[in-house]
Amino acid sequence: MNVTIISGSHRTPSQSMKVARHIQQVLQDSDYCESAEIFSLAGNPLPLWDQRVWEDDPEWNEILKPMRTLFGSSDAFVVVSPEWHGQVPAGLKNLFLLCSKNEVGHKPALIVTVSAGDGGAYPVAELRMSSYKNNRLCYIPEQVIVRHVESVLNDDPEKNNPSFDGYFRERIAWALALLGQYGSALKTVRDSGIALHKKFGNGM
Repeated sequence: MNVTIISGSHRTPSQSMKVARHIQQVLQDSDYCESAEIFSLAGNPLPLWDQRVWEDDPEWNEILKPMRTLFGSSDAFVVVSPEWHGQVPAGLKNLFLLCSKNEVGHKPALIVTVSAGDGGAYPVAELRMSSYKNNRLCYIPEQVIVRHVESVLNDDPEKNNPSFDGYFRERIAWALALLGQYGSALKTVRDSGIALHKKFGNGM
């Protein structure tokens, strides 16, 4: 199984990238994942969506080619999002505007949000509500909210709060193993061809 980890923070460096790298290491050490690549939005590299994306515009096709190639070859996704002002970062929402069912349709995704404090729930609700309808990405029921992120998942054990760090490491590993099972199961849905319906190309 090939997994793409989307690090949704525009910042460099960021706690989201720290979490994404931890997730990548867990996947690489597992027996169910063949490759785990990070697709980072640090520096906000993708321009804002416009209607030319739908018009086979050569400029947009060139811009989106790396993303389409990586996402298209992926069997599952992990979406790592910080909570900025109670919301998902603009660049991450823009990414989902630029994705189509050709890249992410009927593939499972695990939502992982990060918060410096006790937050992190609002991005989960936002992603589940408004980032999947037409591209047909399938969020699995499980999610991970990494609270007090600065005190967990650090390479230096001295920087980790022992009361929380072990819990998040164990929870993330379990959620990723569950994602792996969804990855195998949803491949049969895509291979069946039932999802390729010309009349019902968009969600309701």
